[in-house]
Amino acid sequence: QVHLVESGGGSVQAGGSLRLSCAASGGTFSSYTMGWFRQAPGKEREFVAFTRWRGSSTDYADSVKGRFTISRDNAKNTVYLQMNSLKPEDTAVYYCAAMSRNSRYPYASPRAYDYWGQGTQVTVSS
Repeated sequence: QVHLVESGGGSVQAGGSLRLSCAASGGTFSSYTMGWFRQAPGKEREFVAFTRWRGSSTDYADSVKGRFTISRDNAKNTVYLQMNSLKPEDTAVYYCAAMSRNSRYPYASPRAYDYWGQGTQVTVSS
């Protein structure tokens, strides 16, 4: 069983930065594809970013490209999301997720992921 714990959320003004962390325990973290998703009130959970197990392959939602960076430290079993130039529309609960095996769903789909953290709130004020 994989356990994921996010941290680093908070409240910032527009244009500010935050770095989210997701610490994993259990399983073999270095072999997992890791993703970040977010969910705003009244909206569906949406893809933000993902990284393959080696970190050599990453992708981002168009809405965050150029502003957010996903990275991972397999030695620390941790994946990060550096968020710069934050906008009020980035306000949401952010979740990290782990894909422990190949999925028939695309990496941008929440259905592709087996394990989820509890989420961390990010609030961006204008």
